[in-house]
Amino acid sequence: MISFDAEGTLVTPDFSEAIWHEAIPALYAQRNCIELARAKKIVRGEYDKVGDQRLEWYDIRYWFRRFDLGAPEPVIQSCRSRASYYPEVTEVLSSLNGKYELIVASATPSDLLGYLLREVEHHFSRIFSSISHYRQLKSADFYLGICREMDLQPDELVHVGDNWQFDFLIPRQVGVNAFHLDRLGSDHQESLADLTQLRFRLPG
Repeated sequence: MISFDAEGTLVTPDFSEAIWHEAIPALYAQRNCIELARAKKIVRGEYDKVGDQRLEWYDIRYWFRRFDLGAPEPVIQSCRSRASYYPEVTEVLSSLNGKYELIVASATPSDLLGYLLREVEHHFSRIFSSISHYRQLKSADFYLGICREMDLQPDELVHVGDNWQFDFLIPRQVGVNAFHLDRLGSDHQESLADLTQLRFRLPG
């Protein structure tokens, strides 16, 4: 079985950039009658205060409550056209489908994953969100929980993702065959440059 992270692995950052760094600051500026540039600075500062080691950082509903912006659904809908995939994704998923069972293991909440994966979700038998389904970050327990649900031993699961901590170090600690995806080629020599390289690194 092969597990894929979503954002930065299958899906480009464009959708998230549109929501977090364009739409939310624009709403905040309108709500508080301030310049957009100032709103962007304030919103980014609030993101930084929370940080990506806390659940709230990933939770769009938390931020809409915190900034008093109403319901997030209209914003999500307005940004849906910005969701796009890396060039090799469709071909790689098609080539692996049938040979392996494919799943998604992401920290992105489910209410955003549906938009991100709508054109490729038919390749996956399950889509797991650590935030929505397990109320945690991508921890060791998250990967072990997936293995239990899919009736696998950890060494029967391959996972690939772009976050060195959450997609590589943590799953490796519990015996998952994890691969780090480094699309910028800036971190680790043994990382995958894109998903086409995964096919040549699969066990067996």
